[in-house]
Amino acid sequence: MNLQTKIPLEKQSNNLIDYNSNMLLLGSCFVENIGEKLDYFKIQNTQNPFGVLFHPKAIETLIEKAIKRERYSEDDLFFYNEQWHCFDAHSKLSHASKDNLLNGLNFILEATDKQIQKSSHIVITLGTSWVYRNSENNSIVANCHKVPQKQFKKELLSVDELSESLKNILSLIRSVNYNASVIFTVSPIRHLKDGFVENTQSKAHLVTAIHRVVNNRSFYFPSYEIMMDELRDYRFYSEDMIHPNQTAINYIWEKVKDVWVSTDTLQTMEDVDAIQKGLQHKAFNPQSEAHQKFLLNIKEKQIQLQKKHKHIMF
Repeated sequence: MNLQTKIPLEKQSNNLIDYNSNMLLLGSCFVENIGEKLDYFKIQNTQNPFGVLFHPKAIETLIEKAIKRERYSEDDLFFYNEQWHCFDAHSKLSHASKDNLLNGLNFILEATDKQIQKSSHIVITLGTSWVYRNSENNSIVANCHKVPQKQFKKELLSVDELSESLKNILSLIRSVNYNASVIFTVSPIRHLKDGFVENTQSKAHLVTAIHRVVNNRSFYFPSYEIMMDELRDYRFYSEDMIHPNQTAINYIWEKVKDVWVSTDTLQTMEDVDAIQKGLQHKAFNPQSEAHQKFLLNIKEKQIQLQKKHKHIMF
């Protein structure tokens, strides 16, 4: 008896992820769920340098400013609730010091430019087609920073607008890095504050727009479809009934591995996993001879791995 509908997936044939890969992950908070897996398995990656960015326009702004080497000025910042903010960045970057925020944003732009140029894979996870436009200058913001709602106009980006933004993102990346694999995916996190119907419409716009732009060097990975079809049960959601729980994240990660991680890399990942579990182990008697031998064995495994992959650090 088959109790699940399976999303058909095929192993990628080129540029698979291995321990020589260097990845950039941009987008919604689901991209950080996958980033945590990459961190755990010690695969080189950079996650959301400007914090969580929910829609393509915010990601486009970051990439464009980074690649064109534009820099922020004091005019791009504003003071609210005892902190300085930038509408292009997440609140986690906000700071009580204007100079610290400004220097931090410009440092991140420079670092992001370098990361885009050297990345083997760029993963872009899109959360929503809904955006907020600042009434003062008509610009779309990445984050409202809890500024009163009356300062913004909420709107749904059309498929054409989304497609144009994604085309710009791809063109900018290709201008400095022709060979990187760009992997688009739609976040399985539901934006129910927009409304149930509105969330479905938003996700549909994203999926349609992505499929308009993917080509032989950019790809679509069906995270959203896996959540909606293979894991269509509330037991795979966290208590808020919006975010995938750890079981769902683990499941989707296994699918990512099946499609994008090279077979030769899987053994190294198992070695890393064994070390990680060993490091997390809490001994009943830490001073015992058996535990000391266990620690030496873990240390030896670390040394052997680091001889093969110098970037791996525990």
